[in-house]
Amino acid sequence: MQLLAYIIIYPILWLISILPFRLLYGFSDIVWFFMYRVFKYRKKVVKSNLRLVFPEKTHREIEDICAKFYHHLCDMILEAIKSMTISEASMMKRYKFTNLELIKDLEVKKKSIILMCAHYGSWEWIFILQPQINHKGYAIYKKLTNKYFDRLVKRIRAKFNSYLITTKETFDVLSESQRNGELTLNGFASDQSPKHNKALHWNEFMGIKVPMHTGAETIAKKFDMAVVFFSVKRLKRGYYQTTFETITETPEDFKDFEITDLFFKLVEKQIHEAPQYYLWTHKRWKHRNRVPDGFK
Repeated sequence: MQLLAYIIIYPILWLISILPFRLLYGFSDIVWFFMYRVFKYRKKVVKSNLRLVFPEKTHREIEDICAKFYHHLCDMILEAIKSMTISEASMMKRYKFTNLELIKDLEVKKKSIILMCAHYGSWEWIFILQPQINHKGYAIYKKLTNKYFDRLVKRIRAKFNSYLITTKETFDVLSESQRNGELTLNGFASDQSPKHNKALHWNEFMGIKVPMHTGAETIAKKFDMAVVFFSVKRLKRGYYQTTFETITETPEDFKDFEITDLFFKLVEKQIHEAPQYYLWTHKRWKHRNRVPDGFK
């Protein structure tokens, strides 16, 4: 069944990916209509999240953010599909870096990097960073159930010299890279919710106490890697600007979970500036009523 699904769906994705951007975004508007107006995909979750973290906003403001979010979500989905066939030159034109010298400086210092981000703006296109630097690029991801689509996603990333590894593979892969003297840049989208009964750290995110992933911080300390946050600003449809910000070059100087807390503060700043670009379909605050006594 997995192969059959791949054989049927892949040609459709490929046809979408070769659309000129003008037609791609026209198709995105159609997808938005059905997702937002007809099927109302996770609309209750989105509105519940928005009301929870923005209690001061009016009903009209929540509705406005919600509608804009779904427009952006549809664009993001179509842009991810576009990655199948987009050229390096086209992506470099559309996804700019304001301070690439920060990464270059860490290369001179022989520092590997933990690159932290949120599911905000456009995180999928960050792999266009790889052709512009000398660090070997890894992104930590959750393996897809369909092995054929999993291979497809890996091929797309490998085209730009970026490689996907699972959480379970991370330690072994980075240990080997360190033994071989390789400089690595390792992407972690760390804003989503871990299982509440396995979380090592809880703190406030958008004013609500929730469990937090701490894997990026743990890896940084284990391998003495610099920790860098990247924020994404949407300039206009299909065009993004990314800025790097060093959280620390010496992670061992920080107490446990301080780096994680700093990361979430930077994420909050982005969300407050333009909330429509955050991934509101995720039930991020679902464990808010399960805070362990030690974190209350």
